[in-house]
Amino acid sequence: QNWLDSLEKAKLIFITGGDQDRFMNAVWNTPVYDAIHKAYINGATIAGTSAGAAVMSKHMITGNQLTDTVYRSTFRKIEQDNIEIKTGLGLITNAVIDQHFVARSRYNRLLSAIAKYPLLTCIGIDEATAIIVHQNKIKVSGQSQVIVMRKPQGLTFTKEKLIKMKDLHFSIYTDGDEFTLNNTP
Repeated sequence: QNWLDSLEKAKLIFITGGDQDRFMNAVWNTPVYDAIHKAYINGATIAGTSAGAAVMSKHMITGNQLTDTVYRSTFRKIEQDNIEIKTGLGLITNAVIDQHFVARSRYNRLLSAIAKYPLLTCIGIDEATAIIVHQNKIKVSGQSQVIVMRKPQGLTFTKEKLIKMKDLHFSIYTDGDEFTLNNTP
């Protein structure tokens, strides 16, 4: 119980990389999950690297495809219902976060996510780069880039389940840049 009290009263909680799905399976519906949320509500900084960043959002990319079960760092197709999304920590409710973004060319993953959740902001954070989130304001810090996709227009699907859209708000940010998240949860 003492370690749970320490976690709840922590000023900083750091979640390491690895496998975001494995992390969430270990903490979901446990006192650890509750303690992280209590710490966050009380003003703690919750930080994460790689998978530790991916778990921050409510809608968490696992990295798995549903139609092509061979794991690759990027998806070979941009099609409907191909991305596996599970429940993350939910500290960020209005965005989906992906990691190692530019280095592993994960654009198809994020395009699949925006097609599944068109009201959310989809954020791809590259290696050696971070986002600092305070309420709905985000600041980029680091050596590489953060890709932001939002507001798809004319989103439809073909009978073969291919994703189509006429327009998409697409931004690339670097160190020091700031942007605001949509308010839609």
